[in-house]
Amino acid sequence: MQSSQLVIKGSDTEVNLMALLAEAYWRENPNSRISVSGGGSGVGIVALLNGRADVANSSRPMNEKERALFREYGVACDTVIFAEDAIAIIVHADNSVDSLTLEQLGQIFSGQQRNWQPFNGKDELINIYGRPSNSGTHGWLQKKLGIKFSKHALEMNGNAQIIEAVKIDKNSIGYVSAGYVLKNGKQTDDGFKILRLALATGQPAYTPADKRAIEQEKYPLLRPLYQYIRRESLSQARAFLNFINTPRGEEILMANGYFPVKYDLSQR
Repeated sequence: MQSSQLVIKGSDTEVNLMALLAEAYWRENPNSRISVSGGGSGVGIVALLNGRADVANSSRPMNEKERALFREYGVACDTVIFAEDAIAIIVHADNSVDSLTLEQLGQIFSGQQRNWQPFNGKDELINIYGRPSNSGTHGWLQKKLGIKFSKHALEMNGNAQIIEAVKIDKNSIGYVSAGYVLKNGKQTDDGFKILRLALATGQPAYTPADKRAIEQEKYPLLRPLYQYIRRESLSQARAFLNFINTPRGEEILMANGYFPVKYDLSQR
């Protein structure tokens, strides 16, 4: 896709962050035109394949079926990991649970354990709020926990909807990008609680608000964020993508709960 406007589509995890980066880039380059929209990682990858996007944001790597389609249609693309994101697990603010192990989290999200009683002593059904199956976060978390999500899980269109649902429902649990619930290391809003997570029983539990735990990769739900760039659009996208790696770009990433990853486009 080649036009005067750089079109970026995809991951709901990345959409607000990318909009902030595009705005900051525009302030330094007022003649630039960048369009940013979400819809999910799968949506962005399909748009890239069909020529309706120059860059696909994705919170997961492409799967083999997607790679095969790119080969079949002869569409070349480049891959950049530009940041790391922590997935935050949130519950209602009044829930007495403060931490879970990954095994317990898997039991809850898979529907194996549907009641809060083993965790907080209250005989109440657990209500799960998550993303649709085309969401990169949904797929990544399933793979990380080794589960399939419960058929009772409620699918929401985006992170913001999950947060609002959790704030209303006292029996709720949900998963969101930490960038939606943290800013400069602080929780952005009341009404929900960010749980600490442990790899296993008896091991220390960490919160995504703990910068040191993130830097030392001790927080267990940490993942890379991807940008797939249509090869024919790389020259057009290069200046903006390089901006993300500047001190200003990295400042925006860190202020919004993400963690920069250095990359080099000079040889591409």
